[in-house]
Amino acid sequence: MANVEIIGFAPSTYVRAVRMVCEEKGIPYDLKAAPPHAPDVTAIHPFGKIPVMRHGDFELCESKAIATYLDLAFPGPKLIPTDPRHAALTEQWVSLVNTRIDTTMVRTYLFAYIFPKTADGQPDRKTIDSVVPALKDEIGFLNSAVAEDGYLAGDSYTFADINLMPILYYIQKFPEASAAIAAAKPLAAYYERIAARPAFQKTTPPPPPQAKP
Repeated sequence: MANVEIIGFAPSTYVRAVRMVCEEKGIPYDLKAAPPHAPDVTAIHPFGKIPVMRHGDFELCESKAIATYLDLAFPGPKLIPTDPRHAALTEQWVSLVNTRIDTTMVRTYLFAYIFPKTADGQPDRKTIDSVVPALKDEIGFLNSAVAEDGYLAGDSYTFADINLMPILYYIQKFPEASAAIAAAKPLAAYYERIAARPAFQKTTPPPPPQAKP
């Protein structure tokens, strides 16, 4: 059968998460670069979001659905557990990250640095300053979660961790988040440990636009 085709662009945190699943499981795949709303994307995702996937004649959208398909359809380490409680915790953390933490850390904090809507193109300090309390609260929440077992969902590495890591990769490049993560010792150790995995290393995206000084 044809390789899995992941359609999206490498800097996307959700595209990276799906690619990490392929790398962890040893799934042959091709990355076809495409931005949101590109024709190849909208042909599969009704709202033009990335990533989307083709595998032979099977097409799928939404990163969690793609990850579930890849985990069930291919051999290799299970990234979505079969134990009911462990599986439910994985779902819980994917949902928390996708519905809340992504909004705070990526759509608000990160974008205020790299895609500011300011007239002069400088980082949007008003937005950054207003979101920092929520950013620190959520970093503290994550820190508490990984402190107990070393992972988000129970005591083993799952898609919940894969789904979070691309977000932490970006935000720790900026000062407020970097300081907050450094102070959150279990989370800092968690990041360094998982960042050393080959799947994370092999999917490193191009650097984001640099914020102007």
